[in-house]
Amino acid sequence: MKLKRLHRWDVDYHGAVAVQDRLRSRLIRRGAPKRVRRVAGADVSYDRGDDRFYAGVVVMRFPDLEIVQEVTAKGIATFPYIPGLLTFREGPVLVRAFRKLKTVPDLILFDGQGIAHPRGFGLAAHMGLLLDVPSIGCAKSRLCGEHDEPGRSAGSSTPLRYDGKTIGRVVRTRNRVKPVFVSIGHRITLASAVRWVLNTCAGYRLPEPTRRAHQLVNRVRKAENRRKGR
Repeated sequence: MKLKRLHRWDVDYHGAVAVQDRLRSRLIRRGAPKRVRRVAGADVSYDRGDDRFYAGVVVMRFPDLEIVQEVTAKGIATFPYIPGLLTFREGPVLVRAFRKLKTVPDLILFDGQGIAHPRGFGLAAHMGLLLDVPSIGCAKSRLCGEHDEPGRSAGSSTPLRYDGKTIGRVVRTRNRVKPVFVSIGHRITLASAVRWVLNTCAGYRLPEPTRRAHQLVNRVRKAENRRKGR
């Protein structure tokens, strides 16, 4: 799978913020994939305090959600941990994983934020722009903004607002479980992003593509730790 070369990764804090500010205006916040045959999920795993990162991408057929392809990559993170700039820590290893894909997905879900981010340019937005594929951020926790609690039944949602604007929706994907935080990544509307999150949940809190990507990278990380006696 090909990715656009829009910036360098070897930047400092100010350089990273400048990249986000420069690229944010290039996001497309409208449209929706016309026909989704393959949907992908992406995630990154690492041990606390360790700079060895493992990325995984799982491509699934839609609507049966059967796995078509799985790829992984590993690398050493060189950017420090700074909230709001995690893409510069996780992005390079994700790029390595996506480049291994032979099956190009029609839609990608990321375990992270899209525009629900202080500068409107979280992981799903950043990677969606690099990949030029409709992308959605589906995070397990809130990075910024305020919201009311959605109803207790699956499918209930409330707006996530920040600085007077709606930046996402807080969505209950299962009855009486914690909601997820859904936001636009690139080339999709918020309403469509919420529908796709709900359409790809297979009885779990998280969409099946990102859930499977999470399981994949954790297996790889733990196997590597066993191999090295850690």
